[in-house]
Amino acid sequence: MDSSQNTAGTPVSGGGNGMIISQSSDASPVDSTATASVNASTPAEDSKQNLNQVINSIQKTLGILHQLYLTVSSFNVASQLPLLQRLNNLVLELDNMSKLAEKCNIQVPMEVLNLIDDGKNPDEFTRDVLNNCIAKNQITKGKTDAFKSLRGHLLEELEQAFPDEVEAYRNVRAASAAEAKRFAQAQSTLPNGDVKVKTEI
Repeated sequence: MDSSQNTAGTPVSGGGNGMIISQSSDASPVDSTATASVNASTPAEDSKQNLNQVINSIQKTLGILHQLYLTVSSFNVASQLPLLQRLNNLVLELDNMSKLAEKCNIQVPMEVLNLIDDGKNPDEFTRDVLNNCIAKNQITKGKTDAFKSLRGHLLEELEQAFPDEVEAYRNVRAASAAEAKRFAQAQSTLPNGDVKVKTEI
């Protein structure tokens, strides 16, 4: 049944398992590495391209493993040649995957790997990180609000005891805030002279 897939010049006999061999799964992994050096681009694009190549290699390896499973589960004498070819393709693809992985510099948290080993969804790690960030953000916001409240109470008490000094302090604060605002607006100016943020009159 696999004779219809003999389009690449490689003899493929019937596997005896009723399975169709896809040309992309049995093709040599050298083809995927040949396309890696075709386009020269920025480092970010190169990193993304390398990652996509690793992902494609992983998917291709999974396809070969699935084919091996089907071949072994219904093995007969006619399946000997396809079995050897797929084993060779698996070794070549694993070697290709190892070479492609050397080009990728990606840090994967150990927690993600532990979740995968436990059979859990790795998205749980992202969810936990977001929940922890939200909780820490609420704690920080509470501390900020507490300091703002303390500052307000201190100013009220100081204004009653030292009204002149508090008035001078507020004038200094207002002048400093205006200067910081002008500096921020100057930083938001585009190279062509346009302004990102509309200035207040």
